[in-house]
Amino acid sequence: MRRENARERLTDLALWVVLAGCVLLRSDPNDGGSWWWVGTGVPLLGLAVLLCRSWPLLSLVVAVSLSAWQTPELFTASYAPAMAAFGYLSGRRTATARPALLTFAGIASAGLALGLALEDLWTWFALLITLLFTIVVPWLVGRYVRQYAQLVSAGWQLADRMEREQQAVADRERLRERSRIAGDMHDSLGHDLSLIGVRAAALEVDAGLGPRQQQAARELREAAAEATARLRDIVGVLRADGEPAPTAPSGETVGALVERARDSGLDVHLHEDGPRAGLPPMTARAVHRVVQESLTNAAKHAPGAAVRVGLSCGDADVTVRVTNPLPPSAASPSAGGTGLVGLDERVRLAGGTLTHGPSADGFTVTARLPLSSGAAPTPPTAPTAARELDDARRRVRRGLLQALTVPVAVGAVLALLILGFRFWSDSRTVMERAQYDRIRVGDTRADVLTRLPRLSLDGPPSGVQREPADAGRCEYYRAKKYETTPAYRLCFKDDRLTSKTIVTDVDNEEDRPR
Repeated sequence: MRRENARERLTDLALWVVLAGCVLLRSDPNDGGSWWWVGTGVPLLGLAVLLCRSWPLLSLVVAVSLSAWQTPELFTASYAPAMAAFGYLSGRRTATARPALLTFAGIASAGLALGLALEDLWTWFALLITLLFTIVVPWLVGRYVRQYAQLVSAGWQLADRMEREQQAVADRERLRERSRIAGDMHDSLGHDLSLIGVRAAALEVDAGLGPRQQQAARELREAAAEATARLRDIVGVLRADGEPAPTAPSGETVGALVERARDSGLDVHLHEDGPRAGLPPMTARAVHRVVQESLTNAAKHAPGAAVRVGLSCGDADVTVRVTNPLPPSAASPSAGGTGLVGLDERVRLAGGTLTHGPSADGFTVTARLPLSSGAAPTPPTAPTAARELDDARRRVRRGLLQALTVPVAVGAVLALLILGFRFWSDSRTVMERAQYDRIRVGDTRADVLTRLPRLSLDGPPSGVQREPADAGRCEYYRAKKYETTPAYRLCFKDDRLTSKTIVTDVDNEEDRPR
């Protein structure tokens, strides 16, 4: 029963004050017994509030017992708010539904036993209605609020984990692409360093140079060889485990790449538009990688389909577009793959933009790269799971709506049962005039009951004067179906019929007592 912090203590105190206030407002200062109810109910409600965090169903049973103590129909203005509050808290704080369902079944069973003992099923029907709308409905609301909170929490955790995993995959692909870029640098710089070493070796053996110049040339050649070896070692470390050296020739053009793909059996067509000035090295390699990765994806995901490669050079940028028809049954090239992530990193580092996705012609990869070197744009923001979280919230709202409609449906069924029982009981409370005439004052109760209908009315019909105080126990029966008046009144005292009367309304009676 300990509270974790001051907020919980203040919340429970406020709950007890509100529930106790409902009891105090319904008490009658002029009724001495009312204060006895207050003196008992308010402390017990305080005990229920203390128990509601650890044993919410026990708190609910305390509130139900207090309400049933006042009326077997269970609904009282003093304790109905307490039953609704503890019903909600039971759903909010109980992990499983079985204990609550067993508690509700126990309350309904106890009400049925009480109704049978009192020979009054209407009391049980009233108890079921109170149980449904005062306890079960708040319990359902609390239960789905709990499920909603759990689903939102689990959704955020799942979204955070997925984002971290996606970010890790993207980072890995970016690092891999950067290692490929380093390999490209090795291919180009190694070639240049080798040329420097060859020229230095030629100067080293040139007879026209003096010893000092030849020594400088030899040192230059050795430095170029050492730089080439060091570059090879560094790039070898950056290369992924088991990744072979690049097979494409250094400085291969897009046309040579397309020709090589066509020779391997791929149906590919190249269309070039615009002047072909010398591209910056990073842009040229990015264009080559876009075409290479797109052709690889086309061969993998759309084998046998014709691939169109478009290369358009403008004044400020170059655009490469690769399109292949995508069969309806084929998967998207980006689905489940990470090649496009690395490709996007390559294009971004070159200062360009990359788009890919289905189009009217199939699946299209488009890259736009600048013809002049520039700073790489800001990397895209990490993906979020807001859309997935909104979908989860909508599902929970639909579940909550269904949970609220279930009590309405149950209430409608219960109303039909009550209405049917009402018609059935009305038909069993009708006494024929011939039966009434055969009954004589002075007959024993046992003899009279054999000639009476199975059921009697719950009390005097509306508007009928009550029987005298010394009349004994009186019972009423209908004279006509579905009409309360006229009615037959039979009064018994000492197990004998003392009077029989036909009553209609106030001060209007036939057949004086006989």
